[in-house]
Amino acid sequence: MPLVLVTHPRERLATYFGEQALANLQEVARVKLNPDAHDWSSSELIEAAQGCDVLIAYRQTALDADFFASVPSLLAAVRCAVDIRTIDVAAASREGILVTQASPGFGPAVAEWVIGAMIDLSRHISVAAAAYWQGQSVEPRMGRELRGACLGIMGYGEIGRHVARLAQAFGMRVCVYDPYVQPQDPVVESLALHELLACADHVVCLAPAKPETDKLINAQALSCMKPSAFFINASRGQLVDESALLLALDQGRLAGAALDVGCAVDQMPSPELARHPRVIATPHVGGLTPQAIAHQALETVVQTRDILQGRLPHGAVNPAQATRWMSRMST
Repeated sequence: MPLVLVTHPRERLATYFGEQALANLQEVARVKLNPDAHDWSSSELIEAAQGCDVLIAYRQTALDADFFASVPSLLAAVRCAVDIRTIDVAAASREGILVTQASPGFGPAVAEWVIGAMIDLSRHISVAAAAYWQGQSVEPRMGRELRGACLGIMGYGEIGRHVARLAQAFGMRVCVYDPYVQPQDPVVESLALHELLACADHVVCLAPAKPETDKLINAQALSCMKPSAFFINASRGQLVDESALLLALDQGRLAGAALDVGCAVDQMPSPELARHPRVIATPHVGGLTPQAIAHQALETVVQTRDILQGRLPHGAVNPAQATRWMSRMST
């Protein structure tokens, strides 16, 4: 029976993989788990992966060229996430190893987090709750409704479309900036970035992390926004010039920000921004719901089953270069 290595640290397995996915995986292969509470180093990964046919990678697991050159039995690296930037796909291809990625099943979960963050920022919920928890007296503050406000969405992919539909239900005007997508909904306005930033009361960053989007929200972009506007980032930290955002918040040129991501370890919000009084920060939990996690984990198991049974899986990144897998399956 083939051997599959699951790299999720022991304390992350239940949350980021789940019992059902593990049970399904054990029906098609022998399963080797990470017994440690930490993410394995490259040398630990190399040792653990010896003799394994497939590796299912936790989102923090980095697979570099040294790793791929040191695992002669490995047929495939299956990423239990959409983001595969920590996998050296070119190195895997040189060794004939197949790489796959999961599809995004977290659209509704992240969209709900965005709406919740917008309401929290507009109604000062976290600020009041924190003051009460600390035993302080709390003065009522005037809030703002989402109804009638303008939402600017940067990146009109799956999550952006979910957010747009929810925002419309709240009676918001929805504008989007995406140079690659033209909205099909006639009530969703497509704008240039500077136009969107200038008119939006809530700017939500959902653009993909690519070299061309690095620090897309910089000092110049922030200067286009209204001082009464809120900035929400549920994409990736590298899309934001964090020093520029911090300065804008310090100077009162933004009303506030909500951050589920940042440039700290594991894509967490950076501590200096997270503790700012105008910021609501959460530890990268936008997509952390049972439904969202189950989608990717179960899909990962299906991919692994297909690989072991000689079928090209959905989500294959480098099928033409997966010569080791193809050779093994043909024998």
